[in-house]
Amino acid sequence: MQWVLNMNISDMKKEYENTPIPEELDFLVRRTLKKENDKVKRHKWTKNIMTGVASAAVLFVITVNVSPAAANAMAEVPALGNLVKVVTFREYTYKDGHYEADVKVPKVTGLDNKELEKHLNEKYLEENTKLYKDFIKEIGTDDLNKANLALFTDYKVILDTDSLLVMANEKLEIAASGAQSVHYDTIDKKNQLVITLSSLFKDDSYIDVITKNILSQMKEQMAKDEGKTYFIADGTEDGFKTISADQNFYLNKDGKLVISFNEYDVAPGVMGIVEFVIPTEAIKDILVSDYYVK
Repeated sequence: MQWVLNMNISDMKKEYENTPIPEELDFLVRRTLKKENDKVKRHKWTKNIMTGVASAAVLFVITVNVSPAAANAMAEVPALGNLVKVVTFREYTYKDGHYEADVKVPKVTGLDNKELEKHLNEKYLEENTKLYKDFIKEIGTDDLNKANLALFTDYKVILDTDSLLVMANEKLEIAASGAQSVHYDTIDKKNQLVITLSSLFKDDSYIDVITKNILSQMKEQMAKDEGKTYFIADGTEDGFKTISADQNFYLNKDGKLVISFNEYDVAPGVMGIVEFVIPTEAIKDILVSDYYVK
């Protein structure tokens, strides 16, 4: 295990990147995994519906792929009409022998602050529409030479409480290889605002404090588990050195700060999206307050 810790980061990255994976196999595996995950989501959703009247509330808490018409109809139910809801507003699809796209555009409804609601929905529509248009533009070029190419986007509500709504916007791009990414929006429903990472702290010292904690977690995980490898900078320019000021993050159900990295950002692709829960003890002295982070 000591070999893994001391291995030059450039050599480690090259070893993973140079491992040959047939293009057809990688494309098919990732597309199949995406479809299987969708099946699991649909199965779980159907099972929840069968649990009875309580499932109506679950629909709004989990908010999985409800059509706009259904959402509008259910909003008329007095007991549920005042809840924040997330629905699939629009879906772009494309499929032929070599290319496939399924881009879902979420829409948030029920926020008291309609300006914030409008801002979020315009952002989701603009981002996902651009992704789809860029995909269509790319497959229309001769450069691809009938290479396999796919794009999938989806969203999840991973937290919905009286005070917080956390949206995860996921993206999977498949070409010669695949890349997963996710962006989180953490919304304060009571104060009607989107929480930024910097807004949680007194000053920018959080960048260094969180970075040091993540590096410590990486080294500890690698020492305990030979199956885990992180690209840690070792004096070279490669590897993880610091989080960004606007690093992707969210707050979990326990009120803990979770820092997220997309596939390949800090680890080999086999590890997928990597997340680190930051102990509150490590950051409590630089927090603005304990209102969000517990």
